[in-house]
Amino acid sequence: MQSKHLGVLAVVVLGTAAAVVAVRHAHHPEEEENTQENNTPVVSVLAAETGAITQDLTVAGVFQPFQEIDVHSKVSGYIRKIYVDIGDRVQQGQSLAVLEVPELDAQVEAADAGVVHSQQDIERLKSDIGRAEAGYTASHANYTRLRQASDQQPGLVAAQELDDALARDRAAAAQVEAARAAVAAAQGQLLASRADRLRVKSMVEYATITAPFSGVVTMRYADTGSLVPAGTTENNAQAVVRLAQSDLLRLRMPVPEQDVPLIQQGAQVMVHVQATGQQFSGTVVRFTRSVSTATRTMLCEVDVPNPKLTLTPGMFADVSFHLHQSQDSILVPSAAVIQGDKPAVFVVDTNGLVQRQPVVLGISAANEQAIASGIHPGELVVVGDTASLQPGTKVITQKAAKDLVSYQAASSKGGK
Repeated sequence: MQSKHLGVLAVVVLGTAAAVVAVRHAHHPEEEENTQENNTPVVSVLAAETGAITQDLTVAGVFQPFQEIDVHSKVSGYIRKIYVDIGDRVQQGQSLAVLEVPELDAQVEAADAGVVHSQQDIERLKSDIGRAEAGYTASHANYTRLRQASDQQPGLVAAQELDDALARDRAAAAQVEAARAAVAAAQGQLLASRADRLRVKSMVEYATITAPFSGVVTMRYADTGSLVPAGTTENNAQAVVRLAQSDLLRLRMPVPEQDVPLIQQGAQVMVHVQATGQQFSGTVVRFTRSVSTATRTMLCEVDVPNPKLTLTPGMFADVSFHLHQSQDSILVPSAAVIQGDKPAVFVVDTNGLVQRQPVVLGISAANEQAIASGIHPGELVVVGDTASLQPGTKVITQKAAKDLVSYQAASSKGGK
């Protein structure tokens, strides 16, 4: 009897529990909908827009002197006086140092003596010409008289005597020519002596080392009393100072291979020097027209006037190129593009479903990407982390803040 009452009680309890569950589901259907909504991912989107975009390239450049050389001496000698030190600004032709070269003084005296000797030889040989011409005049006159007498009265003058007179006449003429040739040779020797004297005096001038161009002394290699070998010898050649032209600098920068076709002579650039805070525009003056096989870059140069030497060679600068500009392009945030062999973007259709859409990329800017084809203006593209999305996924959209998108794009490029 007792077991029968227990069975009835159990049936009543189970029925009550089932009724409670049924009533709960009947009165709270929105809880199921909320659960489904909580499982739907929320994505940030922006609409594709039409606008202008400029492709920029920013590379690091380094300032270098427009020209820089080691100044050598052309003659060997001891430094008698050196006038400059590192950091000194010098002008073209200014004396940098003077050498002591005693043997050059003796060579100058010998060269002067050689010139005087050649001049004296010329004077002596000119007098020889006078004597030879006088002898020729007498011999020729004697032959002429004998010849006329023989012609007027044949047999009056012996043939032997006439022949001897003719021989003396010709010998005298030859002596005149020889004397003139000797004078010409002496004049040639005089020219050689003068050239040798000029050479020696030039060597004396080389003992004073001057600046070949205006610039700054960046290094000093010798002091007073140092023995400086001639710079014409490759072995043991020691420079006196290093001179750099710093009032005009070369800003050199490498351009990546893919951007080389867009670099043109005369292109405008913007230069920002972090060390000094200076920012100014410049012009591409020259480039190598050759891509390095080691770095896959091409070297470009911008000439930067630096009259006050506010910029120092060796400083770095950020150089921005405006490579290309496009009008009326379809633009999306750079963070929306899925890079790879086949670029794509995730778009959200009118049903709230995510679709992977292949695209053809155009030019890119800092935070924007031009789309050549694949999407249309107004389509919603997903911005941000798309790794967890699959085509056909139902999503809830929210408009992304443009400043946040720009920050994400910058962070992504910095991470790469």
